[in-house]
Amino acid sequence: MNPEQFKASLAEKGILLTDWQMEQFETYFRTLVEWNEKMNLTAITDKEEVFLKHFYDSVSAAFHFNFDRQLNLCDVGAGAGFPSIPLKIAFPKLQITIVDSLNKRITFLEHLAKELKLENVTFIHDRAETFGQNKQHREQYEVVMARAVARLSVLSELCLPLAKVGGQFVAMKGGQAEEELQKGKKALHVLGGKLRGVHSFKLPVEDSDRTVLVIDKEKKTPKQYPRKPGTPNKSPIE
Repeated sequence: MNPEQFKASLAEKGILLTDWQMEQFETYFRTLVEWNEKMNLTAITDKEEVFLKHFYDSVSAAFHFNFDRQLNLCDVGAGAGFPSIPLKIAFPKLQITIVDSLNKRITFLEHLAKELKLENVTFIHDRAETFGQNKQHREQYEVVMARAVARLSVLSELCLPLAKVGGQFVAMKGGQAEEELQKGKKALHVLGGKLRGVHSFKLPVEDSDRTVLVIDKEKKTPKQYPRKPGTPNKSPIE
């Protein structure tokens, strides 16, 4: 998917990008590839693949959830900025906080934000488990997101404690979402979440399966969650 196809495909979904936004995506691509030579940010560096598998894939969450408004959004384990930075470019009103456990990635993201001239973006170096117990951040976000971080039973424990009651947790998944949902039902219930919608579609060009899960935060997360770093992964709530 070249940049022109990227712009046209999003336009078909009602997401209209300006010349400046397209320039930001071009800058994002160049900066990603340049920094990827110094540190491991992504295995995908071909331009058409980056535009499809990183940029389009990230923005595809907006086909099933309204990001075109002032929202306080936390992206857990964003790595090189996916999905929240492409969403921020497409929907500049978003206020973004990214938490990632690797300081080198935070350094990249801070540099990237300057290059893209982004406002209302915050980058925090922390483990999601300790971040979720931080009173300044716990249950403070209207939307919490994650893409390709962990299976749902684990991911729910990292993300739901950060969502405020009445907010949402949006999980971006591949074709295995249904199986993860079955195993993750108990975790959602325990952590105060309730499944609102399952949106499955195919990524264009390569035809791979994608699923966007929208989970409502209905009640407060019990104080003991998230547990200490590493525990959710070792013994998920299942």
